[in-house]
Amino acid sequence: MECYDDNERTQSVAADWLSGKFLPKGRLPVSVCNDLKSGFGITFTRGLLPEAPPASLGFKPEKLLVIDSICKRAIETQATPGCVVLVAKNGRIAYEKAFGYLEYNKKEPVYPETLYDLASVTKVCATTISVMKLYDEGKLDLHKTLGDYLPWVRGSDKDTLKIWDIMLHQAGLKAWIPFYAETITQDKEGLPLPSIYSAVGDSLHCVRVAEHLYMRSDWLDTMNRRILTSPLTRSGDYIYSDNDFIFMGKIVEAISGKTLDQYAYDNFYAPMGLATTGFRPRNHFPVNRIAPTELEVAFRQQLIRGDVHDPGAAMFGGVSGHAGLFSDAYDLAIVMQMLLNGGEMNGHRYIKKETIQYFTDYHSAVSRRALGFDKPEKGRATAKEPYPCASASAESFGHSGFTGIWVWDDPVKQLVFIFLSNRINPNESNRLISENVRGNVLEAVYGALE
Repeated sequence: MECYDDNERTQSVAADWLSGKFLPKGRLPVSVCNDLKSGFGITFTRGLLPEAPPASLGFKPEKLLVIDSICKRAIETQATPGCVVLVAKNGRIAYEKAFGYLEYNKKEPVYPETLYDLASVTKVCATTISVMKLYDEGKLDLHKTLGDYLPWVRGSDKDTLKIWDIMLHQAGLKAWIPFYAETITQDKEGLPLPSIYSAVGDSLHCVRVAEHLYMRSDWLDTMNRRILTSPLTRSGDYIYSDNDFIFMGKIVEAISGKTLDQYAYDNFYAPMGLATTGFRPRNHFPVNRIAPTELEVAFRQQLIRGDVHDPGAAMFGGVSGHAGLFSDAYDLAIVMQMLLNGGEMNGHRYIKKETIQYFTDYHSAVSRRALGFDKPEKGRATAKEPYPCASASAESFGHSGFTGIWVWDDPVKQLVFIFLSNRINPNESNRLISENVRGNVLEAVYGALE
């Protein structure tokens, strides 16, 4: 490795490279000796999504710089401490940049290889793609009910809920359940109850929810009962619900005989060669490569880093159908490119093309949702802030994540768009990213196309 300055910034970046936080791209600008001449360097190539000059893909490079301006402005206004944006077209990367820092103290810069908590993007990039594969194999029928696949719900009012309605968030399930609320002291401190949690893992406390915090394994049954006894609203009404996809994750596990994380890994992430996409990243990566999320005041009472931010998913052990997935931008783009390719990647068929078309079509009369996926607002042409942006085609699809994530595919333009951020650091009450930062970045992508 060659460095050209001996200062704190250069030393910090060199240390980050040596610890694997990013891939080097530089080449020698001068000749050092006969073996190390000007232009020498080791290039790390990416096989599945290679880079290409933006102009060769139909972009005006100078217009892509609008993305830089929007992201830098978002950081200046503290909508997020940092972010990563990746844009691919026709299966090639036209734009990939990291901005800002992991926290507002500006000690750790964001790199394109930084891993982020994907929050609800888990619903599509783990759970829905798994559901689609089981559907392809004839193992899952969208018109059957929860009771057909989960014996433990039979006899409850959840028994007859149809998978179709659950995938559209129209089954009448509550939006979410604060599982943690009954496991902490009922005072302003909100400390974890010692009857349920331990500072160390042991034979009784096997469920890690954060650093030095392990939950009793038998409390998982209590959580399942809380979902089972939660009140239902009217079926057919649209209520975006985490509980819908907690159930779907459990259905994947019941049908496949594998945990959701293992099923997604075996059928998608491993065959695609994805190094970073998966659950429980602390088991595989140094924590300094993972973006921190919230400084949680109640319940876990620590900066959450490498453990899933969603408290319910954390109490399920970091693996759930609604949250828990982590990834860097590049690997996540490969998953989205596979969907854009009609279920094929690098000569391997993962999902049938007609299945992807079916799942990503509009199916609801009361919402913009597809089966698992989010879609453009149907009346966005006249909307003040069209979702996801004015130029997105009706065929496009994707999903957002509470932590500040957005993934979007547009088959008409053959675009893959990835936006990763940790806007909830240090506090989840920061909603500035929702003031159309991500939509403006996506609109800038369309605006850069010739």
